Amino acid sequence: MIRFKIDENRCIQCGECANDCPAKIITMENYPKITNEEGCYRCQHCLAICPTGAVSILGRNPDESTSLAGNLPDPACLETLIKGRRSVRRYTGRDLPGTLIDELLQIAWHAPTGVNNQSVLFTVVREGKVMDKLRKEVMALLAEKKKAGGFPEDFVGQYLGAAVKGWQEENLDIIFRGAPHLIITSAPKSAPCPVQDIHIALTTFQLMAHARGVGTVWDGMFMMALAVCPELITRLGIPEDHVLGYAMVFGEPAVEYHRTVQRGPAQVNVVC
Repeated sequence: MIRFKIDENRCIQCGECANDCPAKIITMENYPKITNEEGCYRCQHCLAICPTGAVSILGRNPDESTSLAGNLPDPACLETLIKGRRSVRRYTGRDLPGTLIDELLQIAWHAPTGVNNQSVLFTVVREGKVMDKLRKEVMALLAEKKKAGGFPEDFVGQYLGAAVKGWQEENLDIIFRGAPHLIITSAPKSAPCPVQDIHIALTTFQLMAHARGVGTVWDGMFMMALAVCPELITRLGIPEDHVLGYAMVFGEPAVEYHRTVQRGPAQVNVVC
């Protein structure tokens, strides 16, 4: 049920909710009214745009939303966050508070999805002891694959071969970098645009993580391991009908960066 409600004591009948509704299912009949509940995108634009907080939908209380006025980040600070984000490959190994992980996931859930489908699944390793167990399982499986000649004869096989050698000879964790946590995004193949959704969600998670002082790195090495050992996907509990997104390890960084790097200029193709 949509549960579209109007607080008539607050409503000033401005019509903004009707004007901004992307599905065009809100009409003004003295007060706003939804004409086709099945056509609702569940985007909550009507709740967000109402200047007086008179609109409630999906059981949401507008008073529990955060006001945008005065709460948006300074553009210069946001620029520094984007430019200052680094791939972190050194971690203290200490577990992050569960409440912080939950906060990051709930914020990442607000990332845009095609047709507002909202079907991205976050598969997360929340505890370092679970991560240690998974790390050993992955390395043992990769060692078996290497011994049996199961690595491809390309850079993937070379990278994974080096990872196995480093683990066996020096107890060096090249794949997970000693991080205590892991997140993988996936989405149903039936979603309108699962590939785009899962990467946008993980990017959103990463930026918020760095804003909270949490280090992350896009884990291409583990993605290679999943390609060589697809049985790990089942081990992680990711549904068979999902498109696999990308893996990211995260945790408390054991390194501190002091300035942004300098890149550019951007490659731009101007359409005339």
